[in-house]
Amino acid sequence: KSDKSDDTTYDKDFLEDQVKGNNDFEEEQDPESWEDTEQGETEVLKDQINKEKDNFLRLFAEFENYKKRTSKERIELYSTANKELMTALIPVLDDFERGLKELEKSSDHALYEGMKLIYNKFKNTLSQKGLKEFEVKPGDTFDADHHEAISQIPAGSEEMKGRIYDVVEKGYKLGDTIIRFPKVVTSN
Repeated sequence: KSDKSDDTTYDKDFLEDQVKGNNDFEEEQDPESWEDTEQGETEVLKDQINKEKDNFLRLFAEFENYKKRTSKERIELYSTANKELMTALIPVLDDFERGLKELEKSSDHALYEGMKLIYNKFKNTLSQKGLKEFEVKPGDTFDADHHEAISQIPAGSEEMKGRIYDVVEKGYKLGDTIIRFPKVVTSN
């Protein structure tokens, strides 16, 4: 029993010292220094939070830009692939038109109507995919940004100067982009 009472005595002494403020283990600090320490820690934590928020916002913005860029690249890839296909099919469309002009002269009306049906179906399919004929007719003003001049002839009158005299080959657009410029003869 004496062992227990010694332990209890020690605990009582320790508690009394703690209550009285006789703490040998810690140095006493005044309350003002506690506030300074807490304010310093608070500022450090606020700075860390702000840095983490900034990092988060930057990463989020970077990810949004990545999504936009990849979406745009995907759309450009489809349009480029479509552009290459359309560019390859335009000469076939030209050949169809030349063939129809020759068949129109022949006496086989059924053959002409059959070819015209196939031509219209082919042209409508290309139109549905975004191919548009670039509208140019004789008498329009020549614009080097939109027309390709392959020849010049003297103008018959003053008002025909700088105008398109003849359209040799049609031009085509895919959406708003010209994929083949119309080839024209200009008058000067």
